[in-house]
Amino acid sequence: MKFTDPLPTPDEMALWDQTTIRDFGLRQEVLMENAGRAAFSVLEKEFGPVSGKQALVFAGSGNNGGDAFVVARLLAGGGANVLVLHARQKKRYAGATAYNLRLVRKLNLSCAYLPGRDLNSPPKPDIIVDGLLGTGFQGNLREDYEAWVRAINRLGKEAFVLSLDIPSGLDGLTGVPCPIAVRADVTATFEAAKLGLAMPLAKEFTGQVRVCGIGIPETIKEKHPAECGLLTRAVAKLLPLPDPDMHKGGAGHVLVVGGSLGLTGAPLLAALGALRCGCGLATVACPGKLAAEVKAANPDVMTWPLGDKETWSELLADVIKERLPQFQAVLIGPGLGRGPGAQKFLTALLAMQLPKTILDADALYWLAQDKSLFEKIGRDVLLTPHPGEMARLTGKTTPEVQEDRLALARAYAREKNIILILKGPGTVIAHPSGNTFLSPFTIPNLAVGGSGDVLAGILAGLTAQGLSPLDAACLGVYWHGRAGEILESEYPYRGNLASEIPHILPEGLKDLRHT
Repeated sequence: MKFTDPLPTPDEMALWDQTTIRDFGLRQEVLMENAGRAAFSVLEKEFGPVSGKQALVFAGSGNNGGDAFVVARLLAGGGANVLVLHARQKKRYAGATAYNLRLVRKLNLSCAYLPGRDLNSPPKPDIIVDGLLGTGFQGNLREDYEAWVRAINRLGKEAFVLSLDIPSGLDGLTGVPCPIAVRADVTATFEAAKLGLAMPLAKEFTGQVRVCGIGIPETIKEKHPAECGLLTRAVAKLLPLPDPDMHKGGAGHVLVVGGSLGLTGAPLLAALGALRCGCGLATVACPGKLAAEVKAANPDVMTWPLGDKETWSELLADVIKERLPQFQAVLIGPGLGRGPGAQKFLTALLAMQLPKTILDADALYWLAQDKSLFEKIGRDVLLTPHPGEMARLTGKTTPEVQEDRLALARAYAREKNIILILKGPGTVIAHPSGNTFLSPFTIPNLAVGGSGDVLAGILAGLTAQGLSPLDAACLGVYWHGRAGEILESEYPYRGNLASEIPHILPEGLKDLRHT
């Protein structure tokens, strides 16, 4: 089942191009023409008629510049007044890019060499086409390119800016400006959105991203698949429709292990997440003296009082062992606490034969404290750290984690042989195989205490219903994001509660399945 759009890295995209030219026999000039025509179509759709408009086209020294030359030619054909500013001397262009420059010159379009141009006084444009740098750009902008990017941004305050493939200055792998980038109104990206375009930091620069096919054969993309995919609404199809004869026991039973003094809300939110995603039963196992506090908040959640105290101990793990076969999934960690008894309890519990397992919150804290605990967990365990918890697990700082979230998540999942969900804007799901999945959501309304507990509960509820851990991760992350999107429409300035997220889930799924 296809539920992602490919997010190729610059290297993966280059391989698609090279293989299309070398093995399939499609010429570079054809791909460039297709790219330019597709970008021009986006321009007409988003901006409108170009006749009589002043267009300023920035063309770089590589293939991105060639795409810009094609757009310049089409702008002129549409009646626009075009000035082409090129970053390389005309005689130094090569290949398909030189070919398209020659076509521009045959039309007698106004052209100027950028280094010799006074960018403080260009004609006031209605349209700016940014074709300076493509997705292969890395490192920091050279001084001259940085000046040109600043000029585009200055002029772009009163003009429509179209970036070709990626805004110049953005890293095509990480989406980070280096150190600045063009601020586009629309980015026409070719064949597939590149990985960097889908990263949260890139959204400030890309504007609307429009994917334009340029003729790369599907067989080539299938033979050389991108390792990362962007989750789409089709992921909702992973959850089978309810059986008319279903009973509560057949819909899965989740065990949430957590809760401590002052933290009884966390396991309750997780249990509600499990129930609202369709799980039949959810039980919170907690220290005995806290069970009434958990139960009082919601009658739909069952409790399992362990012992007669308000703290965890190693002995409580033996109590759980007796009933483990009753549960299809176990979530460990919400509100577990950081007392010494919690550590001993967790160590003993992980040594048992557990059902499908999700480790969250304080369970991750103890994993970071005692790396030997990883030897006790299985391959398909789901770990759900936020950036701070990921920093603790890896020994890095939170800013270091955020610098390249996807690469770090991928490396960690491979090293520990687990499925990792690195939460935050653009949540990353990493599988030990190296495959990664990116959430399209960056929702401020989900940045509220308890939101992660709800997500962990959703994951547990979906695995209890029979989904594989990876499918549960993909569906759970997307569904949680969609619930946040609905809350954002109701609370545009935030103010929603984490306890409202579970109750939005059924509406969110209905929306995903039926629209």
